[in-house]
Parts: sequence; structure tokens; C-alpha cells
Amino acid sequence: MKSLLILLLLAGFLQVQAQYRVTFQFKHFPAYHAANSLVFIVGNFNNWKPDSTGFSTTTDHLSIQLPKGTYEYKFTRGSWQKGETNLSGESISNRSITIESDTTLAVDILGWSDHFSQQQRRSTAGKNVHIIDTALYMSQLNRYRRIWIYFPESYATSHKKYPVLYMQDGQNVFDDSTSFSGEWGVDETLDTLGPQTRECIVVAVDHGGDKRINEYSPFNMEKYGAGEGDAYADFLVKTLKPYIRKHYRVKKDRKHQAIAGSSMGGLISFYTMLKYPKAFGGAGVFSPAFWVVPQLKDAIDANAKKVKGRIYFYAGKEESESMVPDIMAVFGQMCQTSKAKMTTVIRTGGQHNEARWRQEFPLFYKWLMQ
Repeated sequence: MKSLLILLLLAGFLQVQAQYRVTFQFKHFPAYHAANSLVFIVGNFNNWKPDSTGFSTTTDHLSIQLPKGTYEYKFTRGSWQKGETNLSGESISNRSITIESDTTLAVDILGWSDHFSQQQRRSTAGKNVHIIDTALYMSQLNRYRRIWIYFPESYATSHKKYPVLYMQDGQNVFDDSTSFSGEWGVDETLDTLGPQTRECIVVAVDHGGDKRINEYSPFNMEKYGAGEGDAYADFLVKTLKPYIRKHYRVKKDRKHQAIAGSSMGGLISFYTMLKYPKAFGGAGVFSPAFWVVPQLKDAIDANAKKVKGRIYFYAGKEESESMVPDIMAVFGQMCQTSKAKMTTVIRTGGQHNEARWRQEFPLFYKWLMQ
């Protein structure tokens, strides 16, 4: 009887862990695609790393092994700057596939983003969006970074001070021509919310390209190497915030300072509020990559008690299988000791992309500004 039970448990385990062969058959590449170029698949099954070992091919097909489930993915040529596009060079939405058995899927790739210059893509940034600096020095990381800023319509004609929202992945915040997968439309949203909603200055920091994962991770990672999130958080609080205070009319108290981001940007936004609870009174944590850093639990234990203000957690049910459980675990842990006002929003059908975060941003902003 005991042997039979063991066999049944083993059979169940093997069934859960079953891997299926998934083959992507490339039927079309753009005419300028060089033969034998490496093509990578990137998705929520490899932490969206655009050059993952074992997920590439130089042939007309690419095969990987995946367990049963629903996945989002795209194709690149080794970096996000070389991602797939439509015929006009515009970023496309994430592809999606549900795996229940061995699967073969035909794929057409219409364009690669590096073939289209930014001048060929129409800028969608509004008149209230400006570039503070194309290469602001980040002394904590010994790097340089482009910084964007959005001013409310009333800024030029008033003398009042404004709250500030600091956002990550600045390329995707205001302008479709600099984004990888479409912009959040933050400027359009804030321009149209109306007089009943509190105005705000938004400062957006470009991500570090190939250094993005490292800069946005507060801890070392087995797959991606050293985490530089502590230094990045120091840059935000000790370099960028003082710069903004010096040059613009902003409210300086904690409750009028907020931070937001998505995926790895959501992770570092949440961590920065943990590390500097006196610096920020609000956070938008969209689809955070909590799975990358299991060490986050210890940081919450050490710092959650000091965190006040408002935190908006968002996740979509169509993201990775761990997204919703991870958010709920962090939310539950925070609730044990933090006095912050928190809400967790789980959207049916929500996917891991800028289009979905763009839809969610107005709801977050109104909640934040209550």
C-alpha cells in the first residue's frame, strides 16, 4: 500500500512537471534581415531577458521546452533595441500562447526596431514634456542618464508648488518614438484629468539598457549577476531629488513625493520606498518582478514598520503564474507591520505590457492623489 502511494505521488509530480516541445517556425523575415542572424525568444518564461542562453536560433525555426501554461513573449535580436516591430517600425503587443501539448506555431516577423531611426517614428510627447538633461551624471553608478520632466499646464502661469512623481523606464513614459512596446501616455492622461484632480510634476528616468535588470535589482541574482538597486535608489534620493528641488517649484514634504514603475521598475520603486521611507509617501508598484529577488522578504521584515503613505499594487491575471501570488504575499507581509494605506488591484485579462499599464495609470493616479 505504501509503495502504491509513493508511485501515485511520483506520477502526479511528473505530470505537473511535464515539459512540452514548443517550436516556432519563422515563415517571414523583413527583406533586410541578415541570414544567419541570431534570433532570440524572450518572455515571462525567461524573465524577459532579451539574450537568454538556450533561447536563440540562426535557422528558420526555434524550439524550446515549456510546462503547461499560458505565456507571453516576443522576439529580439539580442537586445530590446533590436526587438520586433510592425511594418512601420512601431512596437507590437506581446504575443501569447497557451501550451497543453507539443506545439508548432508559424511566425511572421515584419520588422526590427533598429532598422527604423527615431526620426522616422513620430514623437507623441506633449508640449508640457521636456528633457532636463540628456546625460545627467549618476555618481552612485558612474553612469549618465537622460531625464524627462512633465509640467502641469498651470506651471508656467502660477507661483505654486507641486507634488512630484518619479517614474522608472523613462523611455516608455511619455513618447512612443523612444519606447520599446508603446508609451504609458502619462502626459496625455494628466492633461485630460480635469480641474478636480490634483496636478503633479512627473520626473522620468531612462532605464540603463543592458544594465536595466542590474540597476533595478536591490540584490544579487543567480541568473543576472550583481544587483545595483541600492546605488540606483541612492541616486534617486541623494542626487535626482535634490536637483529637482533646486531647479523647480516642488513640494518637499514626504507625502507629496511618490515613485512608480513596472516589472523590474516596479520592484525598484517598492524597494526604494522601503529603503527611504522618509523620502516617499506614495508608490505605484505595477506588475513587479518580485520573483527575481527572494531576499526581498528580509528587507520587508527589516523596514516595513517605518513605511507610511500609500502603496498601489497592480497585477494582471494573464501575467506569469507567480505574479499574483507574489504580490499577495508581499501585500500580506506588509500588512503585518506597516501603517501604509495599501490597495491591491488584480485585473482579469491583464497582461505584462505598457498598453495595460497605460490603462491602469489613471486609476492609480486618482487613488494616489485622494
